[in-house]
Amino acid sequence: MGVSVTGAAPASRPTAPTPLDRVIPAPASATPGKNPYRITRGTQIRVDGSRETRRVGEYLADILRPSTGYRLPVTDRGAGGIRLRLERGASGAEGYRLDSGPSGVTITAAAPAGLFHGVQSLRQLLPAAVEKDSVQPGPWLVAGGTIEDTPRYGWRGAMLDVSRHFFTVEQVKRYIDQLALYKINKLHLHLSDDQGWRIAIDSWPRLATYGGSTQVGGGPGGHYTKADYKEIVRYASSRYLEVVPEIDMPGHTNAALASYAELNCDGVAPPLYTGTAVGFSSLCVGKDITYDFVDDVIRELAALTPGRYLHIGGDEAHSTSHEDYVAFMERVQPVVARYGKTVVGWHQLTGATPAKGALAQYWGLDGTSAQEKERVAAAARNGTGIVLSPADRIYLDMKYTADTPLGLSWAGLVEVRRSYDWDPGAYLPGAPASAIRGVEAPLWSETVTNSDEIEYMAFPRLPGVAELGWSPASTHDWDAYKVRLAAQAERWEALGVDFYRSPQVPWPAA
Repeated sequence: MGVSVTGAAPASRPTAPTPLDRVIPAPASATPGKNPYRITRGTQIRVDGSRETRRVGEYLADILRPSTGYRLPVTDRGAGGIRLRLERGASGAEGYRLDSGPSGVTITAAAPAGLFHGVQSLRQLLPAAVEKDSVQPGPWLVAGGTIEDTPRYGWRGAMLDVSRHFFTVEQVKRYIDQLALYKINKLHLHLSDDQGWRIAIDSWPRLATYGGSTQVGGGPGGHYTKADYKEIVRYASSRYLEVVPEIDMPGHTNAALASYAELNCDGVAPPLYTGTAVGFSSLCVGKDITYDFVDDVIRELAALTPGRYLHIGGDEAHSTSHEDYVAFMERVQPVVARYGKTVVGWHQLTGATPAKGALAQYWGLDGTSAQEKERVAAAARNGTGIVLSPADRIYLDMKYTADTPLGLSWAGLVEVRRSYDWDPGAYLPGAPASAIRGVEAPLWSETVTNSDEIEYMAFPRLPGVAELGWSPASTHDWDAYKVRLAAQAERWEALGVDFYRSPQVPWPAA
C-alpha cells in the first residue's frame, strides 16, 4: 500500500534552492531575494535568553544534525547563522517573519509558537534529504528573500479516533510530528466510544480495564494511563499542539455501559462491542448516577488537560429521545465550565442550547438537509463558534476511490482535489464568516490499525486541510497547489511516511 522507498534510486540533488512560495501551507506573502543562505559546518543556531526560544532552537538542531552531520550549536552568542528571535509585533500568537540572505536566516515572531511555525517553513525550504537520519551530501541552501506569515484561522485541527482501534503513545507522537510539519495546532483525541474506553479514570476504574479491553474486530484494545495521557499532552505541547480530549455522550457509550451496569436504565450491563454500527447506545438520562459519572470523568480529565477545551461528543444519539438529549446537555455543559473548560460538541449540540462560548463541530455533507444546516447557522449567528469538518471533504477515513483498500465510503469518495477545493469561510450557508473558528480533519479508525495506515489515509489530504486553515483564501488555487503538493513526496519518503499517490497530483517520477 502507498509508496515503497526501499531500493529506490536516489533523487538528483537540486541545483537551486526551493522557492519561498513552495511551502505548504502557502505563506501569506513571500518576496524572493537574490542570493541564498548556505548552512555549513560553521553554522550556529542563535537564540535569545528565553527558555522557549532555546527549546525551539534545540528542536531545529535535532532535525538538522543527523542529515547534515554538522554540530549546529544552539547559542546566545555570535553573529550570522540561523537566528530565532522573539519580538513584539503584529504577527499574532502564531505568525512569523522569515528573512533569508547570504549572511543568515532570521525567524522573528511575537510568541514561541510563531517561531516554531517559522521553523517548519525553514524545513520545507531545505532539500527533502534534510529529514533523513543519516548524513547526506547537501548542499543545504535556503532561498533568499522574506516570508511574512500569519494564520487565517486559530483552529487547525486533526482528530484521531483511538477508540475503535487503539494507538500507542509512540504512534500518537509520530502523528503529532507529522501534523506539526504543516502547522496544525489542535490534536483532538476521541477517547471513548462503543468499542473502547481509552483513558484511566480513578473513580471508575473498570472503564479502562474492562471497557478498554477490546476494539473493532475483537483485538486486545488498550488504554492510556494518566501518565501516558500526560506524556501525549506534553509532547503535543512541545510541538505547539493543544490536545482536545473527547468523551462522547450520551450516545457512543457502550464501553462505559458494559463496564458499569448502573449506568443503564434497566441496570443490566450489555456485552462489550466490537462491531462498527452506531446509534444504539445511550447513557440513562433520568438517573442521578449518570451525572455523578459525568462529573467524575470530566473532573479527572480536565485536571489532566492544560488546554482550554473539552469535547463532549453528542452526535448520533439515536437511542436518546430529543427531550432527553436536551435535558442531558443542559446538565452536562455546566459541568465542563465548572472544571474550567470550554465545551466543544459535534454539531448535533445545536439541537439543544449550546453553552455560551461553546464550539460546534460541523461534520455534515453537501447533501445534509437545509433544515439541519440552518440550525447550525442559526447557532453561529447566536454566538456559537463553528469548526468545519465536512465528512465528504475532510474525513480522512473516507476512501479516495472505490479501489482504496482502507476506509469507508458512506460520505462518498474523497479524492485529494475534493478535500482541498472549497472555502471554509463560505461553506455553511447563513453562518457569518466571523463564526468560523477553523477546520479539523477527523480520522476515524474502523479500518485503520497502525501508523502506516494512518499515514496512507492522511497523506496527501492532510496538508490541504492545513492550508485551508492557515493560508489566505486568495492563495487557494488547485492547479498551483497540486504542484507544491507533488514536491512534498520526496520529503515524505525521507521521513518514511506512507502515502497515496493520487493520479490527480503530478508526482515526480520515482
